[in-house]
Amino acid sequence: MANPVVITGGGTGGHIFPMQAIGEQLLGLGLQGAEVRYVGSRRGQEVDLLGSGPIKLTVLPGRGLRRSASLTAIGANLQALVSLVGAVLIALVRVGYWRPRVVVSVGGYASVPVSLAAVFWRRPLVLVELDAAPGASHRLVAHFAQRRCTVLPSSDPRCVVTGAPVRQAILEVDRSSQGRSRARSNQSPPIEVDRAVVVVMTGSLGARSVNRAVLELVDRWSSRTDRTIIHVTGRRDFDWITEHAPATTGLDYRIVAFGDMADLWALCDAAVCRAGATTLAELTVLGIPAVLAPLPRAPGDHQTKNAVALRDVGGAVVIDDEAISGAQLASALDDLLGERGSRVAQAARAVGHRDAARAIADVVLALGVVR
Repeated sequence: MANPVVITGGGTGGHIFPMQAIGEQLLGLGLQGAEVRYVGSRRGQEVDLLGSGPIKLTVLPGRGLRRSASLTAIGANLQALVSLVGAVLIALVRVGYWRPRVVVSVGGYASVPVSLAAVFWRRPLVLVELDAAPGASHRLVAHFAQRRCTVLPSSDPRCVVTGAPVRQAILEVDRSSQGRSRARSNQSPPIEVDRAVVVVMTGSLGARSVNRAVLELVDRWSSRTDRTIIHVTGRRDFDWITEHAPATTGLDYRIVAFGDMADLWALCDAAVCRAGATTLAELTVLGIPAVLAPLPRAPGDHQTKNAVALRDVGGAVVIDDEAISGAQLASALDDLLGERGSRVAQAARAVGHRDAARAIADVVLALGVVR
């Protein structure tokens, strides 16, 4: 199909889920599956998360650059640059053939080839800037974009404040007391109704510093019969966490490598997370009080900026990565699971953008005159 809307990005769930959210909205507004395409990375999770469904997925070679001066990193980065050149050549051919009405980039290394091809072929380009600070992939092509969908206001006349999009499954989560009770009863084994539930989620790979602090927390809470911790370790740390998990006598402690966050957000009372844009978008849309431990040395320090922006409106507690410990988590979570939790949840919900995906889809369709 010529002239589709092409949505590009990926490499991690933090980019893939926004792609999915925008695609869902475009279909909901009347586009057919053949009128939309996803383009992502062969190395990411795109095939697993976007490979089925009405919207076709194209994957390109490539990988992100390592931010290190070691010989191993330099060698890997040289290989990444070679792959990038190959991906750009493929993208030039594909975009030239498709003649997309609009190219929508959500960022990440997987978006670079298609965004550059859109510039080359003079196709309308929309940047969906998920974080408080735009990433390198978007800074590279920002001058050529017709619209920038942002989470914060800007003096740039091309900017439209939309917030970060979340997928339909998140919007449908029932956070009422009855909904949480149902979600807990659906777990295997069911979670006892009088327990407060904490969900820990730090990304598809995990975060060793946070995971280590959670093990300390488990040890501190080991005899508590009023708490449940569901620990989404990430694939990289699952075996290590399983091996080093403390014994518990009263605490309900559950370890999983990866979980469907729509299911887990439906049952939790508080969360411990990194501060990626998609995670924060989901937390604010659903009004979940959270302890945020921003990823240090993230590009542009965007996770710290994201976390501080939410903390400053009263919507989260922030603990620096180098300071995080079981004691810090216990203190913060005891606070959030008490009276303060409802105030933090309300403040978080007040800055959520439930209609972000629809707002972005409207921007895309307004530009999408076939050329």
